[in-house]
Amino acid sequence: MKQLDVLFIHPNTAQRVYQDLAVHYSAIEPPIWAGMLAGHCRLKNFSVDILDCEALYLTDEQAAQRIQEINPRLACFVVYGQQPSASSQNMEGATTLAAMLKDYAPSIKVLFVGGHVAALAREVLEKHSSIDFVCQNEGVYTISNLLKTNLKDKLDLVDGLGFREEGGMVLNKPSPIVAKADLSVELPGIAWDLLPVKNYRTALWHSYSNVSTRQLFAALYTSLGCPMKCSFCMINIINRQENEFSDGSAVFRYWEPEHIIKQFDFFAEQGIINIKIADELFVLNPNHFMKLCQLIIERGYKFNIWCYSRVDTVKDHYLETLKKAGVNWLALGIESGNTRVRKDVTKGRFEDTDIRSVVNKIREHGINVIGNYIFGLPEDDMASMQMTLDLAMDMNTEEANFYSAMAYPGSPLYGIAKKEGWKLPSTYVGFSQHSYYTQPLPTKYLTAEQVLAFRDGTWMKYHTSPKFLALLKQKFGQVAVDETLKSTKIKLKRKILETENILPSPTGIK
Repeated sequence: MKQLDVLFIHPNTAQRVYQDLAVHYSAIEPPIWAGMLAGHCRLKNFSVDILDCEALYLTDEQAAQRIQEINPRLACFVVYGQQPSASSQNMEGATTLAAMLKDYAPSIKVLFVGGHVAALAREVLEKHSSIDFVCQNEGVYTISNLLKTNLKDKLDLVDGLGFREEGGMVLNKPSPIVAKADLSVELPGIAWDLLPVKNYRTALWHSYSNVSTRQLFAALYTSLGCPMKCSFCMINIINRQENEFSDGSAVFRYWEPEHIIKQFDFFAEQGIINIKIADELFVLNPNHFMKLCQLIIERGYKFNIWCYSRVDTVKDHYLETLKKAGVNWLALGIESGNTRVRKDVTKGRFEDTDIRSVVNKIREHGINVIGNYIFGLPEDDMASMQMTLDLAMDMNTEEANFYSAMAYPGSPLYGIAKKEGWKLPSTYVGFSQHSYYTQPLPTKYLTAEQVLAFRDGTWMKYHTSPKFLALLKQKFGQVAVDETLKSTKIKLKRKILETENILPSPTGIK
């Protein structure tokens, strides 16, 4: 039997990232990039498979044994995620498993691809002897071109590859990313036949608009990248075509709607109702998202979709079409309730937009809103964070995510943090919002401990608020209330809050 060319591996880091929330409350999302890369390599006539360790609930030891049994020419660890922090935090499980794999099967070559790797390619090679190769951007062409070699010779001819050789590390010249015109050819779709489709589950709140049914669930990209340059975000690091990060990496590419609708056809055939459109900004280019929505409507599909939008791109004449297409949730990057704080990091985004008015318009069309907020941005102080909390409580959206600011590798904020000597996470899961080792940034006025304590207190205050719980009961029934309250009983443990003296909580947070 011919040896498998490449096994794409999605590591299981759930428990280390989410603590006890991983058992029931965190989503189990399909590894989109692993599926897309598998589809690309299969197109190039290589034999491929995917091992989703998280969806199969594999321990590191079980996964290492499985990879050893499969014995691929190349074990490709796909360390991406569906939100900016996920790549860095998932490095925890990926590097642990890679080290164990080298003990089990030292002859199997190991390749890493993902946002964190793209940002710190040389550092990753230097820190982890178990990693033989790294990709310096999205990795599409680098992986298929590497597979054309014997994995030993002429490695210097593989653009975008980083590898170890006697005397040090080598980072080859950059590889191009897939051009927009070539997306449907080079990345034709997710290799769903290689994934355990029935094992995926959506987030608890997303299921509320589908009678609290979390499975079946699928996620996909209809576009890649973002034209914005927010200092706290590293989403565009995989777009770079230079060996150093540049502003030219803010590239937005999308599949033609006529191509991407084929993925939705598959979901409908499989009876999948819950769908996440993982695009950084779905509601951005009407020639893209409106046409796709119209194709879904024409087919009569009844999906439960959630996706991301900018506050200032939501227009009245879009909302009716979005709702008819099954978009039941829009996640808005509100960031901060303080204009000064927001303007400092978001490069001119929606300073003059009436956020409350936009949220009301969305909800008038029957679409639920998820407000995304960040505490601990560089200009934040206690007063500005309280303004953000007050805004969230006042708008009382159907869901709210609260983050502490992180200097994700690949983001402009990471460069600032390194230059200023700010304390950064000492472990990969330190970049997680929910782990024991979470290490957010300090601000000009607050310590990291103060920021994290405020974030955790805000999350609890919001999700136990009588006003919020009454909204859930009115819109989704008692099950939504009960499940939400159960989730509040799981207390996250935080290392930096165990021994440090934290200043008193702001007014309203206990």
